[in-house]
Amino acid sequence: MCGRYAASRGPEDLAGIFEIEKWEPQESLEPDYNVAPTKEVHAVLDRALKDADDDRPVRQLRTLKWGLVPSWSKTPEGGARMINARAETVHEKPSYRRAFSTRRCILPADGYYEWVTGTQERELEVEGKKKRPRKQPYFVTPADGSVFAMAGLYEFWRDRTLPDDHPRAWWVTCSVITTEAETAPLAVAPADGPRSLADIHPRMPLMLTPDRWDAWLDPARTDVEDLRALLAPPPPGLMRAYPVPTAVSNVRNNGPELLKELEAPEEGTLF
Repeated sequence: MCGRYAASRGPEDLAGIFEIEKWEPQESLEPDYNVAPTKEVHAVLDRALKDADDDRPVRQLRTLKWGLVPSWSKTPEGGARMINARAETVHEKPSYRRAFSTRRCILPADGYYEWVTGTQERELEVEGKKKRPRKQPYFVTPADGSVFAMAGLYEFWRDRTLPDDHPRAWWVTCSVITTEAETAPLAVAPADGPRSLADIHPRMPLMLTPDRWDAWLDPARTDVEDLRALLAPPPPGLMRAYPVPTAVSNVRNNGPELLKELEAPEEGTLF
C-alpha cells in the first residue's frame, strides 16, 4: 500500500522533469517530508485548459487532495479511505473505473514509507505476549536518486451545498495505484534488514518509468485493455530501502531529518 510518502521537489524542478507547460504559483506546495492522506499534493496531468481556444491536452502541475472522492458520491467523507487503488481491479471498481479510463495522473515523490515489524516482535504478537509490536519505518526510493513517479487517478466532485462561485464548490482529489511488491533483491538493501520490497510489505505504489509517462497521462487513451498494459510493474532492482527515524510515524513531524538513514533500526518505541 501507500499511506505516507515524501515529496520535496518544487514546481520548478518538477516542471523540468515532466515537461510541464502550465502551473499556477499560488498552487505551489512547500517540501513535505511526511505526506499523509487528506493532504494537498502535487500531481502531473494532461488536460485541456479551461476557456482555451483549443481543446488540446496541456501538461499541468496541479494541487490535489489525497483521498479520492468519486463524482457520484453524496458526501466527501469516504475520501480519506480511498487513498489507494489496486492495479489488479482498478478498471472494474465503481469508484475508480471512470477515472482510470480518462483521468490519470502522476504523483511525484522522493519515495514512500513503510513500516516493518521485526521477526521476534511478530513471533511475540502471534503468541499473544505483545499487543503492540515495535514497528520500524523504512524509506523506499529509486537507487539512482531520480523522481519516484507514482501512477495515480484524479476525480472531480461537486459540493451541492455550496453556490457555483464558492471556492470550495469543486473538489479535485486523487488516489495512488498500488501493485504487488517485487520479490527481486533491492538494488541497495540495509545490512541487517529486508532484502526485497516484498519483505517490507506485500504491496507497493506502482512506479512509472519515464518511457510510460506520456502514454499514462494521455487522456485520449481510453481502451481499458490498452491501459491495463501500462500497469505492469517497473523493471526489478531499481529501488533501495533503508531504516529511518521512528519520528516519521507521527504525522505532525515534518522535515528532511525524517529521511536520515539509520545504521540500524531504532529500539524501544512502540507504535
